[in-house]
Amino acid sequence: MQMGRRFSVFDPSTQSPSVCAYPCPIPRNDKNPRPPAFIRVLSLEMTGLLPLERQEAWRERYRREHPGWRPATHVYRDLMARHLGPGTRVLDLGCGRGGILEELRPRAGWAAGVDPDWASLAEHRMPDFPRAGARAESLPFPDGAFDLVCCSWVLEHLPKPEEALREVARVLKLGGHFIFLTPNVLHPLVGANHLLRGTGGRWVHWLYGRAGADTFPALYRANSPHRLRALLKGAGLEVRALIPVGDPTYLAFNEVLYRLSCALEALLPPWAKVHLVGEARKGSGDPSPEFGEWR
Repeated sequence: MQMGRRFSVFDPSTQSPSVCAYPCPIPRNDKNPRPPAFIRVLSLEMTGLLPLERQEAWRERYRREHPGWRPATHVYRDLMARHLGPGTRVLDLGCGRGGILEELRPRAGWAAGVDPDWASLAEHRMPDFPRAGARAESLPFPDGAFDLVCCSWVLEHLPKPEEALREVARVLKLGGHFIFLTPNVLHPLVGANHLLRGTGGRWVHWLYGRAGADTFPALYRANSPHRLRALLKGAGLEVRALIPVGDPTYLAFNEVLYRLSCALEALLPPWAKVHLVGEARKGSGDPSPEFGEWR
């Protein structure tokens, strides 16, 4: 066990970070599941059949072959960037070890993060980034503290997304925005992952080489367009954009599978694309004039 480190947290009296000590222990998990021998051979001794670097290379090829297509992370980044300015206060919900704010933080007035995983907080790639250990269902901030709340690859893990979204609405000021990126459970691959949830994410580790410490249970309780709209409305947030983004590279283990994945991608309707990027607003307002609202 490693004792907790010091983390910066929000000080509502000054609207700036202060520092307090979290003595809670940080659990260490050095055990990785060991797959059968044939899987070890295929995955090149746990590097994964499709490590992130190789998947990004397939994405770049797909982008060249399909002008105008952008990965979901780029759509998410650009949607966030539209709302940043010198006075913008941003909360990264489920900040982990870092993310899009590593790039966009200089464009915001002040930013902070929360995450329930102590190890991720301790290993954050921006040591001076204000952050605190907290769950999305109980955020340690006053009402209306932020202009923008963002989260990527978080909603799918929430056991009580309705409570988390109510908390998002609470800490947003009137007119503030919530921007998110999450998988779509209506996509065949995501649906299969949902059905295989009893494996504890081991197949993700074997196929994609993702570290066990970075693989968390996916519950998918807020992960369809209809469900997201209902949850956001129930939390008092108005949907301004819900953008489906396809990505055939998750099955691009070789040339043949890449081509088959591209063919499948062309057949999928918008509501079944693998990723959903969304924007919601606290308070009244017209739909976003640039991105509109997808139905």
